[in-house]
Amino acid sequence: MDLKDHIRGIPDFPKPGILFYDISTLLRDADAWQVAMGRMAKAVRAYQPDLVAGIESRGFLIAAPLALKLGCGFIMLRKRGKLPGETVGLDYDLEYGTDRIEMQADAIEKGQRVVVVDDLLATGGTLAAGIKLLRRQGAVVPAAAALIELAALNGRSRVDVPVDALVTYAE
Repeated sequence: MDLKDHIRGIPDFPKPGILFYDISTLLRDADAWQVAMGRMAKAVRAYQPDLVAGIESRGFLIAAPLALKLGCGFIMLRKRGKLPGETVGLDYDLEYGTDRIEMQADAIEKGQRVVVVDDLLATGGTLAAGIKLLRRQGAVVPAAAALIELAALNGRSRVDVPVDALVTYAE
């Protein structure tokens, strides 16, 4: 099955000149969704994760069912102020400005293997920040995964672990 057949491109969203890859069409097709999760599980299983960390918000849609399929736990990497309890965070640079990613302070135990998952790998900044935050808390991060990679943006170069992407767009 070619998963690209189940992902639609929406031009000029969220602003003119951007082609948005909409995964909602894949998510609502039971067969395509099952195939995508099976392929993702096969790729990520090789890294023997204890936990799968999903990046807010569409990354949760991929990471939570993936963790369930792999029989491991799921943790959330969120924007500032979105998680209850004590949190730890990391500020990181965006193309125009800065952002912050946070996790609950007790989300992992030192030495746990955590694979970071997002729906899309574009410039790689958020994925790299998530990996750095997890490592700072004592995680071993053997890999990252994404449903879609926009290869032209070279985000993979900012990430210092192997990255598995199910679908790659060259443009």
